[in-house]
Amino acid sequence: MSDTSGLTTPALVDLHLAPTDKGEALRSLAQRLVAEGRVTDLDGFLADVAAREAQAPTGMGDGIGIPHCRSAHVTRPSLAFGRSTRGVDFDAPDGRPADLVFMIAAPAGADDTHLQILAALARRLMDPAFTGALRDAGSPGAVAALINGEEVPAVAPEAAPAPSPAPAPEAAAPHGELRLVAVTSCPTGIAHTYMAAKALELAAARAGARIEVETQGSAGTTVLAPEVIAAADAVILAHDVEVRDRARFAGKPTVDVGVKAAVNRADDLIAQAAGLVAEYGGGTRPTGAPVPGPRTPAGEHWAQRLRKYLMTGVSYMIPFVAAGGLLIALAFAVGGYQIASAPSVLGHFDWTSSHSWAAMLFQTGKASFGFLVPILSGYIAWAIADRAALAAGIAGGAVSVAVGAGFLGGIVSGLAAGFLVLWMIRWNVPRAVRGIMPVVVIPLVSVAVVGFLMFVVVGSPIASAMNGLTDWLNGLSGSNAVLLGALLGAMMAFDMGGPLNKVAYTFAAGALTTAGTTPDAGSLKVMAAVMAAGMTPPLGMALATVVRRKLFTAEERENGKAAWVLGASFITEGAIPFAAADPLRVIPASIVGSMTAGGLVMAFGSTLRAPHGGIWVLPLIGSPVLYLLAVVAGTVLTAAVVVLLKGMRQGAAAEVPESPVAEKGLAGV
Repeated sequence: MSDTSGLTTPALVDLHLAPTDKGEALRSLAQRLVAEGRVTDLDGFLADVAAREAQAPTGMGDGIGIPHCRSAHVTRPSLAFGRSTRGVDFDAPDGRPADLVFMIAAPAGADDTHLQILAALARRLMDPAFTGALRDAGSPGAVAALINGEEVPAVAPEAAPAPSPAPAPEAAAPHGELRLVAVTSCPTGIAHTYMAAKALELAAARAGARIEVETQGSAGTTVLAPEVIAAADAVILAHDVEVRDRARFAGKPTVDVGVKAAVNRADDLIAQAAGLVAEYGGGTRPTGAPVPGPRTPAGEHWAQRLRKYLMTGVSYMIPFVAAGGLLIALAFAVGGYQIASAPSVLGHFDWTSSHSWAAMLFQTGKASFGFLVPILSGYIAWAIADRAALAAGIAGGAVSVAVGAGFLGGIVSGLAAGFLVLWMIRWNVPRAVRGIMPVVVIPLVSVAVVGFLMFVVVGSPIASAMNGLTDWLNGLSGSNAVLLGALLGAMMAFDMGGPLNKVAYTFAAGALTTAGTTPDAGSLKVMAAVMAAGMTPPLGMALATVVRRKLFTAEERENGKAAWVLGASFITEGAIPFAAADPLRVIPASIVGSMTAGGLVMAFGSTLRAPHGGIWVLPLIGSPVLYLLAVVAGTVLTAAVVVLLKGMRQGAAAEVPESPVAEKGLAGV
């Protein structure tokens, strides 16, 4: 077989999958992958599967479960298949246990060819004839051949399960020549993206409509042609991550939902799109009539969307924080704090002088720091209104820096730019003008308006607030400092890389940019407290797996080994697998430990100019011994509390057996 074939083999097929517990079923299928040499570490792979299950259920309905993940423990794209007579609960939306279980294993660095194979398989899972053939197959070899696409035996019509209810013929007629475009995307980009695309294609065919779908997944994106978008009557966006280049669909009636809605309710979405088209006269809106904007996905509150916008901006800003902050910290380590006043290295660089090298590091890091607020602002705007909002967002962030409004001003300018552009792309403009809207009109108007807003209206008040905040930080002492450290510590531990964690980190990093050259500035203490608090949760979990091994699963103990390194490197997310499996015990313990570490760092007066690095930037920490003492205290307290809480469970629940990959409720966390 070639490298692009053999996704599965008969040895990877279990036609009598016995376990009904999800964890045991996953372990059974994963053991087949290990036996075939397609997975190198059983427990490590199962931990990656469990982490994916914790993000969202993988039960698709109609008796199908598709647990899947990317993992460094996978040697080649593979699939283990199980057919269960009693069913395995994968939390499907229709409540039906899965009798067909597809465990998809993708290498962390899979190439496009292999990912395209997985994408093709995901599409076939939506075909009732395909799943019906799998239910009827009499041997592992027949199943493997079906999955690998080597043969597709005929399936009697009565053997195939009934498809999702389709509109009656008389309901489909009004759709007629309805022309639709759609975009599907999911966080992993392996399964749901392509299953949603296939479901929409099948539903459109049943409704007598035409649809072209752009899948923004791991197997690459075939971008919809501009002329196809222009000819479309309506747009369906089925996504759990931001749609790339969303401005292309400006002015089109749009149905905006989560990706699983397309998998489970494709017929409804086609009908919704048809309704919008009918409402606005075949896609042509009356003059002055509003464009039906992107509909908020079911169950997503406006606060959740706002959080998503802010998190997007922060995620794009962090690389600039890390690079700039570490360069500045190294510059101070080499040349001392006076290096901040060195002349420009342009024309003053001496290859043999450590002072020149320190000045170069400082000035490069300072230049990187100069992009923090514009990037934060720009990508908040981008998350709201896509590429058309970037110019106004970045320009607004630059103005925020110019007037001294800092990162708070960047948040305001990003939100203003995003919502302004989102409103502008809904304008009803003549067709002749539409072509220049995203490249001329929208940037021109939005940059001018956001610039006016930041220079004249809100910039000065925000700048005053930022100056006051900086003065307050620099003047912190005693109990006030300890309380601030404890509060920031609680925020770092509460969601371990989530919104509150990022708010605390952004607060510290933003204050770091105003620290000046004073070695003991309050903002440097804040940065030290935040990093110590972020290191504590994974370190505490790692310690707990050592001191009370029997309270943790084999997978958690394996994760504990990695958590030592992750925690020491200031990667709070190293504690997420533990929190996903047992949030009611792990999160409170982590909060207590992080509050202790943050408060102690502020009490000790330790400082940190580097925004990242953990113990690897120890030489750049003020009072490093006391800093380490605070981290150790928080780690020990975290471990003690989680061991105590886990030990309080009654009976056998306090001692976890070796085998299960995850507790029953993992997928719902």
